[in-house]
Amino acid sequence: MPDWIVNLMPNVIAKWPDYLEAIRDTLLMEVWAGSICFVIGLFLGVVITVTKPGGILPNRVIYQVLDKAVNLFRSIPFIILLTALMPLSRWIMGTAIYVRGVIVPLVFGSVPFFVRQVEAALAQTDDGLVEAALSMGSSPMEVIFRVYLRESIVPLARATTITAISLLGLTAMAGAVGAGGLGDFAIRYGHDRNMADITWITVITLVIAVSIVQFVGGWIAKKNTH
Repeated sequence: MPDWIVNLMPNVIAKWPDYLEAIRDTLLMEVWAGSICFVIGLFLGVVITVTKPGGILPNRVIYQVLDKAVNLFRSIPFIILLTALMPLSRWIMGTAIYVRGVIVPLVFGSVPFFVRQVEAALAQTDDGLVEAALSMGSSPMEVIFRVYLRESIVPLARATTITAISLLGLTAMAGAVGAGGLGDFAIRYGHDRNMADITWITVITLVIAVSIVQFVGGWIAKKNTH
């Protein structure tokens, strides 16, 4: 490796295996928590949309319960969720630390945000299309898949992109409680041991990751714009 790179970030070079492991752990948290968040958040967002007053399947009880639950978890700071959900994480995942132990808090922290994003995306669907589909005899499930979801691909892609970026921030925050990943790497070495080059390489890595997510999300949205 060139001497100027070694001189520029000596601590990063010395901790290179730990840096690569931190990237791997962050990717694992992002993929696992993000996938679970997408499935649950999309489902709950659709349920809230169709069961709200004036929806195609209005149900006051289901709507009020889900709406209040989403508001409740959105109001809890993520750092509090990390500690409050440790017993649940230990019960579900068998541990409350490292990557496995933080998946549950990450899901609870990201799903409410994504639900609201999905709800906003589906709200952009033209009411005329929904009414036309119903008048032609389409079932509620057909309306959900053929109208709501099909017509909302672009806003849903943008909502997913925003949530994925937000989730990256949550994975970094999870490093404060020993979850591993880039957040833990930056805190353990960059902050606690005053290794400034490690702090900066972590910031640069996260910026690159966010840029990649934005590019992919924008590309998907552009491909489905009509």
